[in-house]
Amino acid sequence: MSKASRGSAATINTMTFATASAEGLPQPRPGRAVGLLGRLLEPWVRIKRDPVEPGALFKPDVPVCYVIERNGLSDALILDRACREAGLPSPLQPIDGLNLRRRRSMFALTRRDGVVFGRARKRAPDTLTQILDALERQPEADVQLVPVSIYVGRAPSRDTGWFRVLFSENWVMVGRFRRLLALLLNGRATIVHFSEPVSLRQVLAERGGESTERLGRKIARVLRTHFRRIRAAVIGPDLSHRRTVVDSVLNAEPVREAIAATASKEKISEAKAWRRAQGFAMEVAADYSHPVVRSASFLLSWFWNKLYDGIAMHHFDKARAAAPGHEVIYVPCHRSHADYLLMSYQLHSSGVVVPHIAAGVNLNLPVIGPILRRGGAFFLRRSFRGNALYSVVFNEYLAQLVDRGVPLEYFIEGGRSRTGRLLAPRAGMLAMTIRAFLRAPRRPVLFQPVYIGYEKLMEGKSYIGELSGKPKEKESLLGLLRATKVLRQRYGHVALSFGEPIELTPMLEQASADWRQAAADPDAKPEWMNPLVDRLAERIQVNINATADVNPINLLALVLLSTPKHAMAEADLLAQLELTKALLVELPYSDRVTVTAQTPAEIIAYGEKMGWIGRVSHALGDVLRAEDEQAVLLSYFRNNVLHLIADAAWVAACFLNNRRMSRASVLRLGRIIYPFIRGELFLRWDEEGFAERLQGVVDFFVGRGLLESQGEGRLLERGPGQDDGAFQLKTLARSLMQAYERYYIAIAALVKSGQGTLSAGALESTCTTTAQRLSLVHELSAPEFFDKALFRGFIQRLRERKLVWTNEAGTLEFDPVLGEVVKDARVILSREVRHSILKITAAPDDKDAASQAAA
Repeated sequence: MSKASRGSAATINTMTFATASAEGLPQPRPGRAVGLLGRLLEPWVRIKRDPVEPGALFKPDVPVCYVIERNGLSDALILDRACREAGLPSPLQPIDGLNLRRRRSMFALTRRDGVVFGRARKRAPDTLTQILDALERQPEADVQLVPVSIYVGRAPSRDTGWFRVLFSENWVMVGRFRRLLALLLNGRATIVHFSEPVSLRQVLAERGGESTERLGRKIARVLRTHFRRIRAAVIGPDLSHRRTVVDSVLNAEPVREAIAATASKEKISEAKAWRRAQGFAMEVAADYSHPVVRSASFLLSWFWNKLYDGIAMHHFDKARAAAPGHEVIYVPCHRSHADYLLMSYQLHSSGVVVPHIAAGVNLNLPVIGPILRRGGAFFLRRSFRGNALYSVVFNEYLAQLVDRGVPLEYFIEGGRSRTGRLLAPRAGMLAMTIRAFLRAPRRPVLFQPVYIGYEKLMEGKSYIGELSGKPKEKESLLGLLRATKVLRQRYGHVALSFGEPIELTPMLEQASADWRQAAADPDAKPEWMNPLVDRLAERIQVNINATADVNPINLLALVLLSTPKHAMAEADLLAQLELTKALLVELPYSDRVTVTAQTPAEIIAYGEKMGWIGRVSHALGDVLRAEDEQAVLLSYFRNNVLHLIADAAWVAACFLNNRRMSRASVLRLGRIIYPFIRGELFLRWDEEGFAERLQGVVDFFVGRGLLESQGEGRLLERGPGQDDGAFQLKTLARSLMQAYERYYIAIAALVKSGQGTLSAGALESTCTTTAQRLSLVHELSAPEFFDKALFRGFIQRLRERKLVWTNEAGTLEFDPVLGEVVKDARVILSREVRHSILKITAAPDDKDAASQAAA
């Protein structure tokens, strides 16, 4: 695009008058008043013409008629001023040589009906038809049709004030008041783009017998296409899906078929079914707005500075390098409502296109919903069941996004984690994405896992309440307004860590060599699809965990919550923090895990500053402790990184009730327990890899003096109970002890009830009530200990291992080997805990037997 000269108005007028005279163009009247409104507007508008000298485009002695994209007095005045400054014929004068009733030599393609709430109206302008009719009556005459594009405040730079961004040029036809504000705020960045003139005489000569009315409609369509192309080049592509995608969705063959099927099934007209489908599409579709995104970035910048002490991004350069040429699907973990705002803000600040985000329809609140929609959110219902038309419309909308290469973001956990752990994935969006790619496999799909880590959560207390049995509070505008009190607190640092990306095509090749045949048949449901979706979902969760960021609060939570009263002497806490951090650094879980650089002393000081722990002064040395409520909240942050020490916790657990143990027994029992730990924590190793990892942990403990290796490494021994090394092992072991206790509860309840006695639902309920009772007796501070979803997942893994199955009566039967597992539990579970669990789960007549089994 040409650059405007910055000469004075007088100099420009002198030059343009000379140009007009030389070329024989009709000269404007230099002293002609442009009206009061034009004079009022003049100080607020600075015009940049493109090209700088548009007169060179015109033919001499041929009348001119200007065409603008949108009707409006301000656009007419801007065009008139641009023409006067360039020495061109004024658009406010009649067309020379034609006896038309029109007083102006200009018209607009689109008008807006009504004064305040009118809608845009597109049709062939009457002026164009009148000109064509006049040219038919005067075969010797001609008119130059000049398309002129006017942009008031094109897409602003990063330094532009946020309020001005709201009124920058976009793809929406705004009303008069909004246009006035745009002129007042952005008028000094006005662009007037003159395009090559079109000879209407030549168009008439080539019309091929068409009527002037039909020809006028054809010219109007061509001009609209021209204006859209120029607008896209000046301010960027139109990302408003309510104009560019919804129509495509409704015209797609699957949607048309679903509309016809709905009309037939419900005995309604197809027009009514179509309107219903349109309503679904409008409910779903994003309405991306560059000004809103830019404005939100300014607001969020203030908001984050108010809430957080810093936002870090790890491995983003690797993610950026992998993205070109791919359809990128961001799949972060979901821990807070702030997740998607943080992701979009950080990507936008890093110069990356903001993804379109799948949001629950519960967030489509008054005021908030439209803002989120303009920020790229598209909404989906929690369930598609029973609404085939909605399902087809949503699938088609998602397919349109994938086909257009729009980056996407969604959370495969289905909701925010209330425990800090990754939830079992709900793979519906993954399945729809894969089917969308199979339908049009033009651009390879790349899934980008992202770990999001906090040091304090805005929703922390509500999470604990929900886990304790309180009903989930429904999102509402009033609730959001009440939540503004969070601005009074500080929430520490946040980390966004980008994991190893996952390419879809290699996984498809692995699933089926002829996967492209499924692409040729959109209705195909290949057998390999569901297993592929499950593998992809699990791999995403594994890759999220493999890029965890360990912050000071995570470390404090890991250590303090492993003590009975969540308190430690300062010297012991320093030593345990040093050990845990050394374990994470010297035996890294993966090359993408990051660990805080703070020293143990700095971690303690930071925990006190953030209010997570308190100091109790004592003559024999200070004690650091977490109060009851803080301890419950800290369990969330322990669970964020619990998977990183699962291997070390298992080795340490083997020496809780045993001073000596063979290395082979540690590995053998580790192999037995690993599938269940892996399923719960989304660990990255297979069973052989875990065994190798355990070997490394044993060597680390031996090197640190926590274990002593005897008999050429075959026998391992810890120090006596009062030894510091034994205390450190015990603290590590307790990190995962609650998981082992949950497993024991489920297996003990099943075995004690007997074959074919309990259904899966009854077993879940029994496990939950048992865990709740045990939590009360032992004062456990982790509400997820009795989370029914964790028991459900464990029972499912027992099914997968063929250790448990459902009989014809719908009740559970099990492999007798589970009875041996109950006995083996004495290796890591204390007699007291085993007795408590067996006593609670046993039938009344079995109390004595339970006591004997615990012994």
